[in-house]
Parts: sequence; structure tokens; C-alpha cells
Amino acid sequence: MLGNILTPTNLNFALVGSILGLSIYITLRTGLFSLANAAFMSIGAYVGALMTINLHTPLWLSVIGGALAAGLVGLILGLPVLRLHDIYLAIATIGFGEVVRVFWLNVDRVMGRTLVGGALGLNGIPKTTQTWHLIVLLVILGYFFMRMEAGPIGRALRAIREDEKVAAGMGVNVFGYKVYAFVFGAMIAGVAGVMSAHLTRFIGPNEFGFDLAVQILAFAVLGGSQVWFGPIVGAFILTLMPEALRFLKANRAIVNGSVLMLVIIYMPNGLISPSLLRRRRKRVKETAVA
Repeated sequence: MLGNILTPTNLNFALVGSILGLSIYITLRTGLFSLANAAFMSIGAYVGALMTINLHTPLWLSVIGGALAAGLVGLILGLPVLRLHDIYLAIATIGFGEVVRVFWLNVDRVMGRTLVGGALGLNGIPKTTQTWHLIVLLVILGYFFMRMEAGPIGRALRAIREDEKVAAGMGVNVFGYKVYAFVFGAMIAGVAGVMSAHLTRFIGPNEFGFDLAVQILAFAVLGGSQVWFGPIVGAFILTLMPEALRFLKANRAIVNGSVLMLVIIYMPNGLISPSLLRRRRKRVKETAVA
């Protein structure tokens, strides 16, 4: 049963989803409700794929190019929109995502030659992404976030999330840290885009629309947005659960939505929350003493 669910293909998709989950984790950790990560993923995917196809760059160089491109666009976007808050920021980033999607649809027509394939997408991308590449990337990112959480950056981001005014009064550069989180999240999404493009060998504009933006958010909502490995748990569950429920056929979507709704209602901090970890550590200490 498990072998039919955790196939190499599904594992790869879950790993890519985990990287995407971490890309939105850092923005949510800062209190930024952004839905731009799908668009940043598309920028990384297209730039990385075009580098590989036209410049014959190795995968690692395409990853760097895609991450830098997504980060640069994130910086350009972030400087004006990060002055917005809550739903206004969400609306602005949704609009940005739609602009990026329409850009990929029409750039060939504007340029007068085939660059990205328009609505037909970009085919023939070399399949160079391997499972171990994704695992190594996830381990590196996990280690970074673990260290970040315990350091001054993590404390600053938490302070901003709790109360911006109090954080500013404590000397925290609120806007600077917001830009940092937004740009770094964009770069991680760009990396996920490059790895995904070189895994599936095809990318199209409609793959990176609003549905994907919401799915990325759901990874963090389900798994937990206050602990760095929460979105990883959410990504694996939401990626593998449809396969486990394949026997339900058309009713799978109903079950998926119901599970997510129940978690939001009864576990608003997600499956993995700081309070859960504290209780677990307390039980471990009590067991050790006994």
C-alpha cells in the first residue's frame, strides 16, 4: 500500500512541495500574507529552463540563475507592496501573480518570436533533477531555518509578526526585515521552480496560477506556519493524500478540503505547533527523570 503511494514520482513532487512550503514559511513567519510564491516559482522555472536550453548551463548554474531572477523581481515588487498590510498585501500579490501568468502567455507574441512557448508552454527541458538533489536542498534549507530561528534574525521576525510597532520601538528594522523575508522566500520559490522544470521537462503559464498559490499556502496552514518543518509535513500530506484516497475517485477533493477545514478549525496553528513541541519536550524530560 505504502509503496503505491510513496512512488519515486510522488516523492519528488512532495519534496518540491516542501521547498515551496519553506518559501512561504519565512514570509508568514514575518506576518506577511503573500500569495506571490507561485509567480516567483514560474520566474525561476522559466529563467532556469531557458538557461539550460539556450546556454547549456549545468543544473546548479540554472538554479542560481532562477533564484537570482526570482529574488530580483521579489525585491522590485517588495519595496512598494510591503508597505501594505494583511488583505491588501494579499490582493496586491494575487494581482502580481496574474500579471506574471499573462506575461508568460503573451511574451512570444510581443517579441515576435518563440521564446517560452506561450500558452503551449516550454517543452524539451532536460530531466536533470534527481531525488537526492531535492533531499540535499531540503536538508540545507532546514539547517538554515533551524539556525535562523535560534538567532537574532529569527527573534526579529517573530517580534515583527507579534507587533510591528513594539518591534520598531525595540530597534528592529521592520521594513528591512520584511524585504529580507520576502526576497528570500522568492528565491526559494525560484529554486523550487528550476528543480520542478528539470523534473517534469515541461512548464506552462497556467501551472503557476492562483490554484498553486493557494496550495502553497495550504502547505503551511496544514503543517503549521510557526515551526520551520511544519510546511514540510503539510506538503507531504497534501501531496500524498490524494494518492492514498485514489479509490474515492471524484470524492477525493471533498475529503482533502474537509481535512484542511477541520485542521483550521480545531488546530489553528497547524499540525506542528510550538505548543505541541513544548508538550512533547516536557513529556520526554519527565520520562527521563522517571
